Amino acid sequence: MQKSLPIVALLVSMLSWSVSGIAIKQALTVLPPFTMIVLRFVPSVLLMFIIGLVCRKHSLFCLQKMDLKDLPLFLLAGTCQPFLYYLLETFTFDALNSPTIAETLLSTSPLLSPIFAGILLRERVTKYNILGILISTGGVFALTLIGTTNYSIGNYWGILMAFAAVSAAVVDSIMMRKAPQKYSALSFVFYTQLISLMYFIPIWLWREGPSTILDLRFQISNFDTQIALGCVAYLTIFASVIAFILFCYALRKIGVTQANAFNNIRPAFTALWMFLFFGEHLPIGKWIGMGLIIFGLFVCQKQEKVSDS
Repeated sequence: MQKSLPIVALLVSMLSWSVSGIAIKQALTVLPPFTMIVLRFVPSVLLMFIIGLVCRKHSLFCLQKMDLKDLPLFLLAGTCQPFLYYLLETFTFDALNSPTIAETLLSTSPLLSPIFAGILLRERVTKYNILGILISTGGVFALTLIGTTNYSIGNYWGILMAFAAVSAAVVDSIMMRKAPQKYSALSFVFYTQLISLMYFIPIWLWREGPSTILDLRFQISNFDTQIALGCVAYLTIFASVIAFILFCYALRKIGVTQANAFNNIRPAFTALWMFLFFGEHLPIGKWIGMGLIIFGLFVCQKQEKVSDS
């Protein structure tokens, strides 16, 4: 049972994040982007602070005081994600003509994870890890590209921005792994999101300002505004708190390469949500893609047999 807990945690986190894109798109129909980010992360940081105070004796949800010697690690992690990842992701979608191409490029973190983990952590990467990641990534390409007619690239800087965003996310996961075990998963997520929020707030004040939130008082009875705020509440509770804490917990248990491999299943979950609740058509090729993703994840988790010497 203990061995399966990280897998369950990863599946729950990916299931939560798979709805994030839908929620963000809906929220942005009413809210400016940085206002949405501030409305998302201020409550998430406060919520984690309260949980940490209440659950002081729980190893997963307690909140420890940060040692100053660990500040550089948290600064790097908070700079990479959410801050840099969110900015670079936005530039990627803006620069590339096809959202599908952008989603595909942003789903390549499992391909970079073994490289970063091997160089920075000396983490052992097995042939099953590599094979499973390749199979699963092939499934992602099949899932996202089959049935798409727009393959034009647009601004080629978008490709560079996509890989920079993915690199930032992988570096953040490396910092999760390197963080001293004395910090709970909640502590790591709390400090990194607090640091990111310190970057976001000045940009929000410069680009949009408090008036955007004050204006919501006059729109609160509007149905679209209520839906947008409901999406932000989902992003706060599930995507920013629950999913990040569970992902951090699982990554520290099974390693960067295996944990990041589960990012490949997010497009599959998103496709299923769109199929079940929005009636989006899924041709047979997309079902095959989802099957490859799941099969690749099983292969990635397979352990090599240790030969007797």
